[in-house]
Amino acid sequence: MVALDGPSGTGKTTVARKLAQRLGAGYLDTGAMYRMVTLAVLRADVDPADAPAVAQLADHADFAIGTSPDRPEIRLAGQDVAADIRGPEVTKAVSPVSAVPHVRELLVARQRRIIDEVLGGVGGIVVEGRDIGTVVAPDSPLKVYLTASADVRASRRSTQDSAAGRKSSVADALASVERRDHLDSTRVTSPLRAADDAVHVDTSELSIDQVIVALSELASHRGLLVGCNAEVAR
Repeated sequence: MVALDGPSGTGKTTVARKLAQRLGAGYLDTGAMYRMVTLAVLRADVDPADAPAVAQLADHADFAIGTSPDRPEIRLAGQDVAADIRGPEVTKAVSPVSAVPHVRELLVARQRRIIDEVLGGVGGIVVEGRDIGTVVAPDSPLKVYLTASADVRASRRSTQDSAAGRKSSVADALASVERRDHLDSTRVTSPLRAADDAVHVDTSELSIDQVIVALSELASHRGLLVGCNAEVAR
């Protein structure tokens, strides 16, 4: 298992998916799970800051998430919401929803079940989020914390939004990135931080391919790759 943590805009999602494909492993985007609950909150017209109401809704949220890196399923009430959960409304509301202790308790338990199932089946998984190495899977044999400068992350997020047809500017993206950094790193439950034994990788000057090669080599050095996976990682 590879636990991949870090703030938004570090290339975490793209890196995690491509790394999982390269290693023939499963893939889990825990951030998408929090975004799906957030979308459910917004669609139910619940105030994201109303923790008791958010917690109650989370108990009944009907969502499904796939673990194939090629085409991960993201469904809410049976509907494909892969695009919807990346919209500005969800991005703005996901931090307060994610900070609700009951929401984190529910989703962490579900994430651990998914990880166990994939490890028992496929045999390997790359999990990305903000508290994987510290809370979800503190025993993971490889923990990586991706970083990048705020300016670089804002530029990447703006480019990503524009490519998806969402109105964006670097200035707006920078404000959003800094806001989320503050909220996620200061929340009481499972704050964003690097595990003490995480390997820090600054992606500011690295391409996606360079990051994936570096992480593949780390996995190989930790003895996590066997058989065909070891060949693929070379």
